[in-house]
Formats: sequence, structure tokens, C-alpha cells
Amino acid sequence: MTDTRPKIAAVIYNPIKVDLDALRDAVTVEAAAAGWGETLWFETSVDDVGQEVTKQALEQDVDLIIAAGGDGTVRAVAEAVRGHATPVALLPSGTGNLLARNLKLTLDDMPNSVASAFTGTDRSIDLGVIDIERADRSRDRHVFVVMAGMGIDAKMIKNTDDDLKAKAGWAAYVDAIVKSLRDPDELHLRFQLDGGKPKRATVHTVILGNCGSLPANILLMPDAVVDDGLFDLMLMRPGSALGWIRLWVKVAWTNGVVRRTKAGKALAGERRNDGDLHYETGKRFIARLSRPEEIELDGDGFGKATAFNAWIEPGALTVRVPA
Repeated sequence: MTDTRPKIAAVIYNPIKVDLDALRDAVTVEAAAAGWGETLWFETSVDDVGQEVTKQALEQDVDLIIAAGGDGTVRAVAEAVRGHATPVALLPSGTGNLLARNLKLTLDDMPNSVASAFTGTDRSIDLGVIDIERADRSRDRHVFVVMAGMGIDAKMIKNTDDDLKAKAGWAAYVDAIVKSLRDPDELHLRFQLDGGKPKRATVHTVILGNCGSLPANILLMPDAVVDDGLFDLMLMRPGSALGWIRLWVKVAWTNGVVRRTKAGKALAGERRNDGDLHYETGKRFIARLSRPEEIELDGDGFGKATAFNAWIEPGALTVRVPA
């Protein structure tokens, strides 16, 4: 017997990030134009940033999840959708919009994003999964769609003033970066990549990236691809002030400008690794720290970890993109 019920979408929205009246109007118009039924609406909160309401939507057998919010909302929705085939459409809002940027989706154009949600095509992308071990030996599992990091980036996020971030956007990170760079502590870790020989390293930052572009045209991980079944590992350890300068030139100029050209990409090639910055690719990364360290996922702080086990799940998230 043919199922004749109209398709149903669910909007998971952060009330702080969206203009709800304008969003409702746009969704109502586009859903009707596409012949879909009445949309379901779920609001996130401080206690539930998206996981539980997304699960409620999935229990109602919706055909599409629309994530309307910042990076935290997108990550929470992806965490709840993991294991389901239901596609997720992104309505970028907030400061970073990291996954939307890496998928080259239109930013700051809500009507166009809503239209694409109902008329676009589906694309499978990889999903990062991480088990985080705490100082009390407890463990919690999360996902990341862009990157997971420890060191300077996690400390920077912890040091960022939320009120200033809301008013000044990415400019708020400047003060946080300065505070973080003053921190003399380095990460001392034992790690294993793809079941290889265990190694030790002392670094300022370790990042696992599912994709590599940040705002301000910063290409942190130039070879990261969102659907290649691999994550990119970045180990950063500038040994001096000159090392920090070299690193910044490499990330901001070589990665961000030179490598975006065909000739520059060929010239950069395998010479990207040095003592200040080292890249690898892999499917699983296990690390244990000498002491609890701050960890971040997709730009949000997740407290301190003493160890973690991270892996990539190829094609585990279906994203609705413009046709």
C-alpha cells in the first residue's frame, strides 16, 4: 500500500540565534510550495542544546531535520541524528557557521537556505565520534562535524567572553588568543594513530579535523575533505617567537592564499610538515594526557579530558545542500 502522507520537516532552532517570526513565515511558504505537511517546531535551551528535541523529532518519523542555529546547534543535531538516515538541512546563524562554510553554503541568507532545505539534494559527509575520558575515569561520547581540539584552541575558547562574542563576533577571539598564548603549559601526550606504534609528543595544540576552513579565509587544514573517510591530524609546536611567526605565515598565507591556487598547491605539496606544524591523516586517534586538559568540539568547550579515543564514521551524516 502506497504511503500518501505528506512529508514532514522538523525545525530545531536556537531562539537566541534566529528571528523566529521570519523563520516561521519562510518555512511555511516553502513547505507549502513543495507540497509538504505542517512543520514541527522544537526549541533548544540551556539544558538541551539540541540532542533531546532532535530525538523527539525523529520519534515522530520526520523526513527532514532543519538545524537553525550556530555551530553548537548543528553539532547537537548531528549527534542525535547519528545512526539515522534522516537528512539535515542547515540554516546558518551565529558566529562561526563552520560546517556551512566548509560545504560552501550561502550564509546570512535565510530565505535561500530555507528554500534549499525543501528543494535541495542530499550529500553524505563523514562524522567524527569521540569518547572523552575524565579525571574521575568516567567517559562520555560526542560527535564533531568540523574539528576536535586540545591546547591553544581549546584554551582560547575557554578564555573567550561570551557577551563580547555575541557583540563582536570573531573579533572577540583576539583577546582570548592573547591570553591563551601567554599560557606556558604544553600538552604531553602518548598517542596511537590507526593502530600504529605508540608515540609520545609535546605540543601546544592537537586538532582532529573533518574539514579545515575557518572564518576570515583561514585554511587551517588545507587537505581536509568532509567526505573522504579520513580526519586530518594537526600537531602544532612552535619552539620560539619566530616559530609562531612561521606558523602564522604558513596558515594564513601559504594555506589560505597560495595553496588555493593550482600552482601554489603543487608548490606547497609535501613540504608542509616541519618542526612547527605537522599533519597526518587517519581513521582513529587514541591519546592520553599527562594531566587533565581543556578540550573543544566544533568551537564549544567540553571541559577537561585526561584521554580520548576519536574515530571517523564515513558518510554517517546526510546533509541537504542546494540542488
